[in-house]
Amino acid sequence: MTKEEKIAQFDPNGIGLTDSGIFGLPFDEQDAQLVVFPVTWEVTVSYGGGTVDGPQAVFDASKQVDLYDPDVADAWKAGIFMRHVNNDWRNLSEHLRKQAESYIDYLSDGGKADEQVHVLNTINADCEALNKYVFDRTLELLEEGKLVGLLGGDHSTPLGYMKALAKHHGDYGVLQIDAHADLREAYEGFTYSHASIFYNALNIPELKKLVQVGIRDLCEAEANLIKESAGRITTFYDREIKQNMMDGTSWKVICDEIVNALPNKVYISFDIDGLDPKLCPNTGTPVPGGFEFHEVIYLIKALVKSGRTIIGFDLNEVSPGADEWDANVGARLLYKLCNFTLASNNKLQLT
Repeated sequence: MTKEEKIAQFDPNGIGLTDSGIFGLPFDEQDAQLVVFPVTWEVTVSYGGGTVDGPQAVFDASKQVDLYDPDVADAWKAGIFMRHVNNDWRNLSEHLRKQAESYIDYLSDGGKADEQVHVLNTINADCEALNKYVFDRTLELLEEGKLVGLLGGDHSTPLGYMKALAKHHGDYGVLQIDAHADLREAYEGFTYSHASIFYNALNIPELKKLVQVGIRDLCEAEANLIKESAGRITTFYDREIKQNMMDGTSWKVICDEIVNALPNKVYISFDIDGLDPKLCPNTGTPVPGGFEFHEVIYLIKALVKSGRTIIGFDLNEVSPGADEWDANVGARLLYKLCNFTLASNNKLQLT
């Protein structure tokens, strides 16, 4: 059946069938203009866990998302497809996570890192293998002409994808929505820690600009790195955003300033803990403050309206928890990220 025939036969007002794709859509990977690439990995999470189950939980919750998007015309017709969860990586993550927890407990009890260096080397080597896997698979999709949204997992997962985007697109900038700066060097000894994702990403020469939004938890070394970056990193701290809004500055004015700090090609890296914790209470390291859902939607829409191109995105740190509320929010956020990415690449039209 052709894609056109699938569209003609599909009821966007109906229920999401059990055997349907993400968001209940009828498309396969060949039909899709955007592929969601799941990465089930959370080896280095340093507080709460559960993000390894984020991709499957978001997929399951996506069947309840209504397909009408008031911001994007006929959004569902473009074609979105999510690959199956790779359980081999999930199982390795679970195995390594136990080793990482034992290693962290050993250090917390006063043990010396050099006495456990073999554990650290094993974890770092397997994390590097995961990065190569993500690089190879996402580069293949990009070279096939697909747009890609990576769905984690913890926030360490998109490093390989950011390297693939550099190879495919050349220079670009990153819009990071996050509670944390994630600029620590090898946090807890783990080279590819979730808390080190942007320290590592800044080693990509093509990543010319990092714009951080909503940051409200960071260490002194991270603050100094931002100050010493010579403008390569621009950080819009949550406290400053909220103070400016309380003083009468509109969110529109602030969004315009954020967007103007970005180059023409933009990658969005979205840690769900950038939202107010009431929207993601089960995420690994929730922090008071953060954004309302529609505040971040307004920001991303402003980015698209500016004429900039979203070359890809990730959504990370969704931990479903017992009530799966975080996955429910994550699924709706994922749909908006997909639709805005498609619109910025002229695959869909803003309304």
